[in-house]
Amino acid sequence: SRFETCWPALMKDSHGVIIIFNPELPSHLKEIEMWYSCFVQQQPLLDSQCLLVAHHKPGSAGDMENLSLAYPLNKLKLIHSNLEEDPEDVRMEFIKYFRSIITLMNESREREEMSIIS
Repeated sequence: SRFETCWPALMKDSHGVIIIFNPELPSHLKEIEMWYSCFVQQQPLLDSQCLLVAHHKPGSAGDMENLSLAYPLNKLKLIHSNLEEDPEDVRMEFIKYFRSIITLMNESREREEMSIIS
């Protein structure tokens, strides 16, 4: 893609990756494997630092329950967003995700401080 040269700068020191995709586009389902590989596995980040968001457009008849992703994407936290129907639900999921990232960051900082002390 045109932006691949920017990826290393985007990835540098990142603590989390959110991948938003349209579950009704088969091409998106292939692309998220590539994004996951580049931005999560190669960094390397933990799977818990990655959030998948299947975004359903207003009026789309997308089947929200039966989206089955192949390994390794099926190990990731997946939320469905439909801002017409349940924006509050999505907001709560984002807050949970950000809290988990902050917890991880704090834990790794504490480990670093302990290793400096000892």
